[in-house]
Amino acid sequence: MSQTRKSRLVPEVDYGKDGKQAGFIRLFHSTHESAYGFLPIPIVVVKNGEGPTALFTSGNHGDEYEGQVALTNLIKFLEPGMIRGRVIMMPMANYPAALIGRRVSPIDDLNMNRIFPGDPDGTVTRQIAHYIDSELIPLADLVIDLHSGGSSLNYIPTALAKQSADPVLYQKQLAALRAFGAPYTYIQGGAQGQGGDQTLGSGADRRGSIALGTELGGAGAVNASGLAIAERGLRNLLVHLGILGREHWVEPPVATRFLDVRGPEMYVYAPENGVFEPLVELGDAVVPGTPAARIHMPETPWLPPVEIAFKAGGIVMCKRIPARTKRGDCLFHLASDLAG
Repeated sequence: MSQTRKSRLVPEVDYGKDGKQAGFIRLFHSTHESAYGFLPIPIVVVKNGEGPTALFTSGNHGDEYEGQVALTNLIKFLEPGMIRGRVIMMPMANYPAALIGRRVSPIDDLNMNRIFPGDPDGTVTRQIAHYIDSELIPLADLVIDLHSGGSSLNYIPTALAKQSADPVLYQKQLAALRAFGAPYTYIQGGAQGQGGDQTLGSGADRRGSIALGTELGGAGAVNASGLAIAERGLRNLLVHLGILGREHWVEPPVATRFLDVRGPEMYVYAPENGVFEPLVELGDAVVPGTPAARIHMPETPWLPPVEIAFKAGGIVMCKRIPARTKRGDCLFHLASDLAG
């Protein structure tokens, strides 16, 4: 099986060395323009002695920017003398996609967060996923993959986790999510529309790491509140793990509210092609039957719009951004309070 083979990617950093190292993971990629070239995936490692390891990634989807800015700022902030343990940071995990601000790679058109554990002999995106899964995640006690809504969605800034099947690991997830301190935290059921078991976070869970994620805003921009939540939350996670001292802890203004996102009824999809008119906004509370949207068809303007209602109740956490919509596009998803 190719998945048992070692990655072909070559890091310029030594993960076992104390100090602060900045460099690239080299993914050799021969093209017409560059016969012996490599793709330079940036990585920074800060290490001081023995202790826990945190792996922080962003740019898994290249059009999600809050995490990329948060990690860039954290890289400048952290110095070896401040910590005990190790922090590995990849602000542009899917480098080709992040370089041009696309959700998927321009090289192989793959969504990296749908192909874990990757393939060492596969296309560029599969090779990056395999390197993260096989070389970086096994080093980490905690992994957080920073996401937001990208170009097509906007979110209330939120932390999240797919519930681990290991009860002990799940309690560690919950404790870490409280430390991260987003106003809302939702627990996923691993819906296929959100990646199922083929995400970076699922790879971390399979290897026994505490696996967290975020949705920090989106709409193809940097959400200021989402960025602030990420910057505070990342430092608090390092304090929670014992990597940073308690003096770096910043108390979240409110305790996180745990929500649940499970089942197809929590998602609203466009039933027709047309122009999407939202009838609710982020943060609205809805009940089953609440009108959600209308789809207008300017191509045949004499036809009535298609009206869509919510099938479940909850809080509107996510909303589509582009008005022009195709059948099957996700328009909203809801979250409800987590039982227990």
